[in-house]
Amino acid sequence: MQGVVPAAGEGTRLRPLTAEQPKGLVEVAGKPLLTHVFEALVPLEIEELLVIVGYRGDAIREYYGASFEGVPITYVTQEQRRGLAHALLQAAPHVDGDVVVLNGDNVVRANLREAVERHRETGADVTTLVEEVSPERASEGAVFEREGGEIVGLVEKPDKPPSTLIPRGFYVFSEAIVPACRLVTPAGTGEYELTDAVDLLLAAGRHLVILSDVISWSHASRSAVHPCEYSQESVTM
Repeated sequence: MQGVVPAAGEGTRLRPLTAEQPKGLVEVAGKPLLTHVFEALVPLEIEELLVIVGYRGDAIREYYGASFEGVPITYVTQEQRRGLAHALLQAAPHVDGDVVVLNGDNVVRANLREAVERHRETGADVTTLVEEVSPERASEGAVFEREGGEIVGLVEKPDKPPSTLIPRGFYVFSEAIVPACRLVTPAGTGEYELTDAVDLLLAAGRHLVILSDVISWSHASRSAVHPCEYSQESVTM
């Protein structure tokens, strides 16, 4: 299984920290964000890391080199930052089988291994971690649509959230995600959203598995505190 790590963004909400370095190299609890992400993925028996770089990508290549803890890294460049579905398509020529996708700006303490194991056991096309949040929080990002207790869709930043169940930025996909990403059309922002690709899979009746035992999940760009103010205890795996 491969681990796909989108890390091409400019991190404008982390200015001035990202004025001279990519967001993935901003330190949290004494180590770069990408190191936290890699440390979360490597124990899942990942055979290759596909790291999607863009803004100051050379700095990421230079920092990590050809491997991380013995796992080879393949770097893919996203010249234009046009959303996560677009980012995944840049890595598509390297994808061979199921993939784990974890954004390069997340600090995670959760049972990711269980998600991977459930994905394999069930033969799902999409497996993700979820969380119930407030309606206000649900309107800020992707949120699942429910009908009669069933999940039937996934929408991005709705004015009126159809539920309060959100995905937490970690996915395990079958290879079906690649053709789904190719079918995505640009959102009003001009970006090709990964959530739209997941929504297309759900509309096609593809198998979804959700797990809700998230322990701790911090998104650097959303955090109310400065990234370097995280304690080591708060992010230890």
